[in-house]
Amino acid sequence: MTMTHPTSVDTASAPHILTIDGASIRDIASFYDEINRVFMVGEDWQLGASLDGLDDMLYGGYGVLRGKAPAIVVWEQMDSSRSALGVEATRAYYLAKLEHPQVFKPGPIHAALARLGQGGPTYFDLVMQVFADHPNITLRAADN
Repeated sequence: MTMTHPTSVDTASAPHILTIDGASIRDIASFYDEINRVFMVGEDWQLGASLDGLDDMLYGGYGVLRGKAPAIVVWEQMDSSRSALGVEATRAYYLAKLEHPQVFKPGPIHAALARLGQGGPTYFDLVMQVFADHPNITLRAADN
């Protein structure tokens, strides 16, 4: 009896190649619009503007990363996004949270604002950290 071995490539383990269009990111809301466009294909709902939600999505429970599929994410115009999600957007993000003390504890938000004023992490930096926490995802800046 002759055994044959399949010669096809296992596409289940081939990484998805995804592209974030940094030119369409003008603020935090448009960042999540772009994340939904890229990652939530095939879902009948959208990811909200939440770093925790982004983190959960990158774990691979739904969207194009369902099943923790590996991915290479190419971020076009990353410097533009870095600027759009910089100090001013981050400050506005924290100040908006302070308007809802029944939901968000003011102490940690004031501390984050103080760190931001001393050069602490911007929203862009926080997004980069979320991506870095996922070994199945390789994030690359596109050569622009």
